[in-house]
Amino acid sequence: MSNQTLVTQFILQGFSEHPEYQVLLFGCFLSLYTMALTGNILIILAITLNPGLHTPMYFFLFNLATMDIICTSSIMPKTLQGLVSQQSTISYGGCMAQLYFLTWAASSELLLLTVMAYDRYAAICHPLHYGTMMSKAFCSLLATGVWMLCAFNTAIHTGLMLHLDFCGPNVITHFFCEVPPLLLLSCNSTYVNSIMIVLADAFYGILNFLMTIVSYGFIISSILKMRTSEGKQKAFSTCSSHLIVVCMYYTAVFYAYISPVSSYNAEKSKLAGVLYSMLSPTLNPIIYTLRNKEVKEALRKLFPFFQN
Repeated sequence: MSNQTLVTQFILQGFSEHPEYQVLLFGCFLSLYTMALTGNILIILAITLNPGLHTPMYFFLFNLATMDIICTSSIMPKTLQGLVSQQSTISYGGCMAQLYFLTWAASSELLLLTVMAYDRYAAICHPLHYGTMMSKAFCSLLATGVWMLCAFNTAIHTGLMLHLDFCGPNVITHFFCEVPPLLLLSCNSTYVNSIMIVLADAFYGILNFLMTIVSYGFIISSILKMRTSEGKQKAFSTCSSHLIVVCMYYTAVFYAYISPVSSYNAEKSKLAGVLYSMLSPTLNPIIYTLRNKEVKEALRKLFPFFQN
């Protein structure tokens, strides 16, 4: 190590292997980023300025929109810059910062989706006790717990990454800084990092997913026991948007990340990165708005030009 120079900046490979698609990708990504920011900001404004939406479900939706903004904003400016330049570079410190905020937002979203599933379980399976089960204090505690737990977990991963030495090559086979391709560039042991990744995968990818599935198992069981079709339709409509988002987000996670670092596939990881860092933050506001009369009504009050 004494004869080797430590890396001070990384080169993001991005989509440089497909130069013929650079302009098309720039247009698509810029459109997705603009839609994601606009949609999530509108959701935040609608919930903040409309007292009728100050309920647990919309409180968690407010947090989800905030996470989406952090997630996509942590990588999109650099990605767009890379698509219009000959070579996309990022400093060592910038890479670690991007890694932290992206991992924080993405892991928080996974945990929040489980909390939102519990909220729907309480609303549908225990409607008479919903106000007690999901009190304002308890909802605040859940949201704070999600942000703090994920911030702590991300700090551990980023701290372990900062203890690694990178002495070349310095090309990250992705369009943003991510743990698996960074570990492949390290010139010392990544055993502890790999163990922590397995533990994080088990908690965020498997345990959270199982808790969400269990919640929806109880929800579906309760819906099927309802006597009227109107009651069934109303109950299902309150959780269908969330269920769509859960399926979309976990599909991307399972597709790319529930696998050992040694089997990392750059192309597969880039596709999954587009799904959860760009497509998901763009579609979430659309899904929740199009399928929710209360949100649409709140948006119409704030912006008269907003139509069905």
